[in-house]
Amino acid sequence: MNGASASVRNSKLDCCGGLNNIDFTKVDVSVMADTLQNIILMDTRFWVAVAAIVFNPFFWNVVARWEHRTRILTRLFGGPYVACYSLAFLILLLNVYRSHCITVAMNAQPRCDLLDTPPVFYAGSALMALGSILVVSSFFALGFTGTFLGDYFGILMEEKVTGFPFSIMENPMYWGSTANYLGLALM
Repeated sequence: MNGASASVRNSKLDCCGGLNNIDFTKVDVSVMADTLQNIILMDTRFWVAVAAIVFNPFFWNVVARWEHRTRILTRLFGGPYVACYSLAFLILLLNVYRSHCITVAMNAQPRCDLLDTPPVFYAGSALMALGSILVVSSFFALGFTGTFLGDYFGILMEEKVTGFPFSIMENPMYWGSTANYLGLALM
């Protein structure tokens, strides 16, 4: 890429001079301030839920990459399938714990009267239904080892999965999980 085309591309991305031209003293942060007043940040249950949300994907990604480099779990469990199923069992337990922590933290926080209405409850229910469809259909499309990091154990699929829900979006399992938690929060 030559310098002229790079500067044209960058000028399109930087239409307003970047963040240097924003006067942050005129930003209205009242909505954020109001929202933060409704969250009890000193509640230990809130921080346990935050820790569980951060820890889970960090843990399984670190363990899966470690397994891919060392094959220690495969040797320890006597084969890639038993090792993959064992890690999957641990991931499922961690996810149950994370969901429990999130529910406990949400129940301990004050309810927002604006969101405590039947339409918001139904919207949350619809999000949970949509999220469940995406997660379950992703699981069926990928299979157990495809869902639970089998590729890091050397368990590879014959070809890339392109059927539903992968035919309509990238990462449907992540989007489905996000919809489930957002729906739960709204409910």
